[in-house]
This record gives sequence, structure tokens and C-alpha cells, in this order.
Amino acid sequence: MVKVIMHGCNGKMGQTISSLIAADEEIEIVAGIDAVDSGKNDYPVFKNMAECTVEADAVIDFSVAAAVDDLLDYCAEKKLPCVLCTTGLSGAQLEKVKKTAEKTAVLKSANMSLGINMLLKLLKEAAQILSPAGFDIEIVEKHHNQKLDAPSGTALALADSINEEMGDSFEYVYDRSQVRQKRNAKEIGISAVRGGTIVGDHDVIFAGADEVVTFSHRAYSKAVFGKGAIQAAKFLAGKPAGLYDMADVIA
Repeated sequence: MVKVIMHGCNGKMGQTISSLIAADEEIEIVAGIDAVDSGKNDYPVFKNMAECTVEADAVIDFSVAAAVDDLLDYCAEKKLPCVLCTTGLSGAQLEKVKKTAEKTAVLKSANMSLGINMLLKLLKEAAQILSPAGFDIEIVEKHHNQKLDAPSGTALALADSINEEMGDSFEYVYDRSQVRQKRNAKEIGISAVRGGTIVGDHDVIFAGADEVVTFSHRAYSKAVFGKGAIQAAKFLAGKPAGLYDMADVIA
């Protein structure tokens, strides 16, 4: 049985993961961390990591960027493996993630969905075949109307997966409205759609002469990210210090 601490336990994702783990016989939450204790959790809740007195095999973090520094300090000191899911980290925090990974296992991924991370692998192979054959590459991502950033971190991760495989030979284009010129063969177009309650849709389009190949991923609930985080925690427990990502989980 893998024992985990849920950092950000009373947020939407924290509660989603709590429900998923309650039905999983291989893992359990032994403590939660949140500034506000709702009183609805079936595990003890502490206001911050420093107050936590419960030992665990790993911590799953779905909190806010402001809370990540203290979390990383705690994990480094206690040698506690950390599944880091909070986004919007600053450059200094990303450097701190790397430093922490020198002392304990840290898993960080742009998207915790198992499907997205499988797609990242598939795109590398597709790019090797289709790009040299003259296929243009476009990425279209769709999210709910409350999402603040654009394009999504996942869309950028998909583009990066292709670009790294092709020797970083592509440039990213986010807006063509200000330029009247033909499309450059060495660009990846990235478009963002915001509306309604769309959880997360991503299409990667390889458009060639007389044929189009499209890779699509649809997230119908936030549970897909929670399931990935749980798989990551099971994987990370007992691992040596280092920086991991979801590609290691599905390898």
C-alpha cells in the first residue's frame, strides 16, 4: 500500500484525487495539506507542510504556485518523493525543482493525463515520417472560458515533442492576422479556443497534399489528470533522487 500526502487536498483536483484514491486498494491518503480544513476529509488535514507529522511514501501536489516553495523545501529535507502538478511556476521555482530533484525524486509533467503522454510519444514517430514528406503541422487546443493562459501548456508540450524530435527546426506561430504571406514550411501553428466548460481538447494536424492525419485527445473530466497523478505516485514511491516525468511512468 502506497501512502501519500495530498497537498492542496480541498481544491477541486485535491477532492477529485481523494475520491479516486478512496476506491483504489493500492494507495491511500494518510494526510492532507490545505489552508482551510473543510472537515469533510477522512484523513487529518494540516495548514502547511511544516505542521504535518504524518509519514508517507510520496506527496501529490495540486495546489498553487505560492505554496510550492515550502513544499519543495519539505520534500528535500525529508527525502519525500513529490508528484508536482501545480502549474504557473516561475523561472526561479523551476530551478528549485531541479535542485530538489538532486535530493529526492520529483515528477513534473505539463499534463498528467496518461493519454496525452502516450500522444507525446506517438507524435515523435509521426513527425519523423510526415514532416520530411512535406506535411504542415498545426495544433488546435480548446478549453473552458475560465482558463487564463493561452496557448495551453499541453499544446506547447505537444509542439515541443515534435520540435525536439526534428532537431528544433520549427518556429511557433500563434497569430497570422498581422502578416500577409504564405505559410512557412518550418512552422508549427498553435491556435487557442476558449468557451463553455470544455475540459481540454487537443488536435495535432499533419496536413499534406491530398491527405490529412489528425491526432486527437479529449478530456471529458478532470478525473483523467487525477488518475495520472495517482499512477505517478505509485511509480515514484521508493525511486531514487532525480527528475522524472510521465514518460517514465508509461515507459
